[in-house]
Amino acid sequence: MDYPPQRRLMGAGPSDVPERVRAAMARPTLGHLDPAFQDFMETLKTRLRRLYRTKNRMTFPFSAPASAAMEAALFALADAGDAVAVVVHGAFGARLVEMANRQQLIVHRLDVPWGEAPDPDALDELLRRHPDIRLVAFVHAETSTGVAADAAALSAVAQRHDCLTLVDAVTSLGGTPVDPDEWGLDFVYSGSQKCLSAPPGLAPVTISDRALAWMRERRTPARSWFGDVLEIARYWDGASGRSYHHTAPSNALYALDEALAVFLDEGHEAAFARHRHCHEALVAGLDALDLALLPAPAHRLPQLNAVRVPDGLDEARLRHRLLERHGIEVSAGLGPLAGQVFRIGLMGWSARLPNVLAVLVGLEDALKAQGRNFPEGAAAAAALAAFDRGIGNRNPGPETARPQAARAAS
Repeated sequence: MDYPPQRRLMGAGPSDVPERVRAAMARPTLGHLDPAFQDFMETLKTRLRRLYRTKNRMTFPFSAPASAAMEAALFALADAGDAVAVVVHGAFGARLVEMANRQQLIVHRLDVPWGEAPDPDALDELLRRHPDIRLVAFVHAETSTGVAADAAALSAVAQRHDCLTLVDAVTSLGGTPVDPDEWGLDFVYSGSQKCLSAPPGLAPVTISDRALAWMRERRTPARSWFGDVLEIARYWDGASGRSYHHTAPSNALYALDEALAVFLDEGHEAAFARHRHCHEALVAGLDALDLALLPAPAHRLPQLNAVRVPDGLDEARLRHRLLERHGIEVSAGLGPLAGQVFRIGLMGWSARLPNVLAVLVGLEDALKAQGRNFPEGAAAAAALAAFDRGIGNRNPGPETARPQAARAAS
């Protein structure tokens, strides 16, 4: 492949990357110990703290995808033989269990039906039954189901039992509120490629002082050398003098920094509102196509929409038509949901009304190709009406405003 095809990235990640972020990657490469690069590292850390709305000094980008940060966090917060609780309400909670088992931790699962949200009272009961548990791990935004967990409530339960918390915010960070300080989260990791709309390959993390203190007092070193969070933290800690750990991916970090600038220019609340309004428009359009989401409305993620596959519909054929005819990528279901749902992402730069309309037009075509008929344009019209209700009289700004052609058509 000489040149990658142009796509609208509307699946579970990555999301579309804005031009100014792609351009940032073309800046001159610097050595990872160059004083100018070290100054840049401090700027990047400051922006990450603003993103996370945290005072945690140890807030930095892990030089690997989020799955590697997930594993490193488990290595950091537990020794072999420690008891941990893992909330499993989808594929990524199950991945946490797999990693914990490989690390020879004593794993107590709290299983939740896929498509439902975890119950804090059930976690409280689990911790009462097993007072030796010292770490609670859960996924805030479950990418496989489109379900949002109540991270504040789950963390409050963990704190009552004097447990550390490990939180997967891969799909939530930048799309819905994530408040480590307010909620008392100890180790949060995310990914660069979803609601931040940077290229894949980096994992922003933030670590509480309480978690750092435990790491420093642990019985044995972390079992992964590269994933030793304390060693990586020393590399990012400009206040105490940096120790060499690895060659940082400077150009990828430039892109992340620029993506953070894009996000902070828009502002947290405006970004969250944009994701929510696009989600509301998408749901209205899906309803016009007789398509429903998996989770109940109270637990839905605006940025990840798991759509139930109606009986008799070939979802693989539907996704293929969207990709080949319309240049739109959506994602298949994972695990037990394979063939039962497909997933539409509204993340970061992809969460814009023109993309919502394009997905709905493509879905209408793909459904008609399988013998299902709807009034032409009904889904797009429903989405536009819902979007306008959502924004009310607020000026939606250039990235969420209705396209002029659609405005004129309505």
